[in-house]
Amino acid sequence: MFVLTSLLGVAFLVAVTWASYRLGKTRTDNAKAAALIGFLLCFIPPFAVIYLAVLLLKPEVDVV
Repeated sequence: MFVLTSLLGVAFLVAVTWASYRLGKTRTDNAKAAALIGFLLCFIPPFAVIYLAVLLLKPEVDVV
């Protein structure tokens, strides 16, 4: 049971970090910072989900 919980935790961490980076590429000026914030918020799952929702609802940044 512990192994399954650990694998789910790692999968959540990877998914949120990856989604933060992908959304950060189009919605912020610094995708690496968005991914770092997403990674740190993974340890408090409700905040991670709220952060992803905020990134998703944020308008896209114009790329020069």
